[in-house]
Amino acid sequence: MDLLTPEFGLFFWTLLAFLTVFFILRKFAWKPIIESLGEREKGIADSIATAERVKTEMSQLKADNEKLLATAREERIAMLREAKETRDKIVGEAKDQAKVEANKIIIDAQHQIQQQKMAAITEVKNQIGSLAISVAEQILRKQLNAAEGQEAYMQMLSKDIKLN
Repeated sequence: MDLLTPEFGLFFWTLLAFLTVFFILRKFAWKPIIESLGEREKGIADSIATAERVKTEMSQLKADNEKLLATAREERIAMLREAKETRDKIVGEAKDQAKVEANKIIIDAQHQIQQQKMAAITEVKNQIGSLAISVAEQILRKQLNAAEGQEAYMQMLSKDIKLN
């Protein structure tokens, strides 16, 4: 058991060496160690604060980007809607104008057809009149070739003159 119980001298010198090293370390080493640990802790805290600030700024930027994207999408939708309305308006105007032009062309065509019809009817009437005069002339010549026919024709003319 001698090995397990230390002697007083060993205990005393060990304690004296420990206290000497302790006071020397306390006087010269602990202040710089504690200061460097404090500086390190402060640096870590600053880094964490900076990281939090950057994280906040990033989330703010992300939110701003989301808002900008939403605004851009809305503007794009509005522009597409406006373009579609403009296209529909232009197409509608073109259709209306085409209908007006078609109606005008149809009315002009009907008018020309009516004029050509009237011209054709007038020409037919003139030809019928010419044919009637020609036929009457041939009949009168045939009847007036004979002396009796000429005398009958003269009497008829004289009766007509007296009536008028």
